[in-house]
Amino acid sequence: MNNQRILFLSNGHGEDTCNGEIIKPLLSLDINVEMAAVPIVGEGNIYKELGVTILTPTRTLPSGGFLYMNPLVFLQDIASGLIGLLGKQLKIIWKQAKDYDILMVTGDIVVAAIAYFTKKPYIIFLSAYSSYYEGKLNLGLILPFFLNSPRCLAIFTRDNFTAEDLQKQGIRKAQFVGTPMMDNLTPRGVNLNLDSASLMIALLPGSRIPEARNNLILLLKLVEMIDQISSQKIQFRVAAVGSLMAELDQIAICLNWQHQNGRLTNKNGLEVICYSDSFADILNAANLVLGMAGTANEQAVGLGKPVITIPGNGPAFTYRFAEAQLRLLGLSIQLIGTKPADDSILNQTAQKVKQTLENTEYLKLCLNNGEQRMGKPGGSLKIAQFIINSVSGKLS
Repeated sequence: MNNQRILFLSNGHGEDTCNGEIIKPLLSLDINVEMAAVPIVGEGNIYKELGVTILTPTRTLPSGGFLYMNPLVFLQDIASGLIGLLGKQLKIIWKQAKDYDILMVTGDIVVAAIAYFTKKPYIIFLSAYSSYYEGKLNLGLILPFFLNSPRCLAIFTRDNFTAEDLQKQGIRKAQFVGTPMMDNLTPRGVNLNLDSASLMIALLPGSRIPEARNNLILLLKLVEMIDQISSQKIQFRVAAVGSLMAELDQIAICLNWQHQNGRLTNKNGLEVICYSDSFADILNAANLVLGMAGTANEQAVGLGKPVITIPGNGPAFTYRFAEAQLRLLGLSIQLIGTKPADDSILNQTAQKVKQTLENTEYLKLCLNNGEQRMGKPGGSLKIAQFIINSVSGKLS
């Protein structure tokens, strides 16, 4: 049998991550698979780590793919070469797609349209859409055309509510098998230096510099307030990306803290420890999450954690984004403030953290809500198996 060739498209860091989770079981399911990828936004580091060839030029754009949250950053993207980059990407996709048996695309209408115009069979994970936002999904006039194409073999949704809604709207191929973002959360046994007698709060500042740096500064100010008012013993751990770890010296200087080997310490001896390779361990061990992130907040909710958020200055984690995330994820999210967090909002948030940790009934509700909103693990394997079955059927 000839090698089965699969082309992955994604337009965002979270979308790259989801495709990466689908690729992992593909690598173990069938040795006769060749894969390549096109990350429309960002560098596609997930693909590189998995040894998947990236076919097109890549670039990290100012918006990070969050154009719909602040259209003004679209101008910054254009100034950074968006039009030329997209043109090069599309040219390569049109030229090379013919050599692939199937496309697996994750994202929104952009990747759906690209997949359609390649004239190849395609599978879509609609990661950017959920009926939880408005109660009913408004697909517009164009997207249903791409979804109902005979070449669209399956539409995987990010939650069961959305799959049921799309079915009612005549999108018969819509189904929910679990979301890939819940499949990379098994702890690796990292020693987080935790005190078993203390609660642990996880800090998720996001993944893009400089925004993640600014978010962490806000969260550290919040941590100081929490420490001052809490009647319980609390320890703090930061799930940071490598590029943020490199900023810790400057962050410490900005706040008049001390930094040494990932440990941030304030003048009162409050310690916050940062790790760059322990996301799943930190998230699983947390009693509560302070999140200013996209996918990471969703994963925290999926694990049944209460997540408290504050708006930042963006471009990604703004009030508009956080409010949409609140609708998406339901009661597990508590959003404090409607503008970039100031001292007043931080003080309100500290009080909310104290109240939440003492509310055992609410914490139980978060466990149930997490599974309802995000589903159980295993979605990546099911999608991968569908891809293999589809391509094998096509080649046989």
